[in-house]
Amino acid sequence: MKHRSPQSPLLAGLSRIPWWLLSLLLLGIWGLASALTSPGYMVIFRAVWNGLGVTIMVSLVAYGASMILGLGLGLLRSSRFRLAREASTFYVELVRGLPMLVILYYIAFVGTPFIVAGVNKVIGPLTERGLLQPLSPRDFGFASRAILALTLGYAAFISEIFRAGIESVDRGQVEAALALGMTRGQCMRRIVLPQALRNILPALANEFVAIIKDSALVSALGVQDITQLGKVYAASTFKFFETYNAVAFFYLCLTVSLSLAVKALEKRLKRGKN
Repeated sequence: MKHRSPQSPLLAGLSRIPWWLLSLLLLGIWGLASALTSPGYMVIFRAVWNGLGVTIMVSLVAYGASMILGLGLGLLRSSRFRLAREASTFYVELVRGLPMLVILYYIAFVGTPFIVAGVNKVIGPLTERGLLQPLSPRDFGFASRAILALTLGYAAFISEIFRAGIESVDRGQVEAALALGMTRGQCMRRIVLPQALRNILPALANEFVAIIKDSALVSALGVQDITQLGKVYAASTFKFFETYNAVAFFYLCLTVSLSLAVKALEKRLKRGKN
């Protein structure tokens, strides 16, 4: 009878890693080694590095704002009042049917001037008295317009996640809470939302990964994120292969690390339920 030789802890740990993750780790090590050993890659990484903060800032602000708006839309879609349900559903279906790039252009070049004109009309009496200065579309940079567009776009998708989470809570718990004398608002805050958030946390985390990837679209407005700085550097040096390797490396580091965190969160929530 043949006896299997015991594996070392390192080999045992490697054998448990999925092949796709191991391939990505090797690709990341190769990219990092290329950057450290090649002067050309070091220059490219330094040129693109300045856009990392912009990418993270745009993603975080847009995600936080879309969570708030998405929660409001999700509550409206679960409302007892038909007008609230129909109005919120109209918005969600309209926005979900448009490409994110179209929303970005529309908000940047149509929506922002329209909003500015409306605000100026409201504050017209104050501007005539010299109490306020009229607004101009130039007062709003393209970064803020891009954040607004991502917020409005992703709020429609996140609202569906919230609605599904709210509807996943057993209706009997809501009826029991109302029978005990709770108002509907108290029931939503204390009974429904805590359970709904626990159910939808992985889906919300996945939306954050998606918004990081879609933040690359802001380069279409000239916002100095990773993609835009890579585009500018590649156009000036014609090193397209090396530059976009560096850009892809930055995005992979962000998205893969977040995806692994989401998987760990899912496993932890499953253990908590068991």
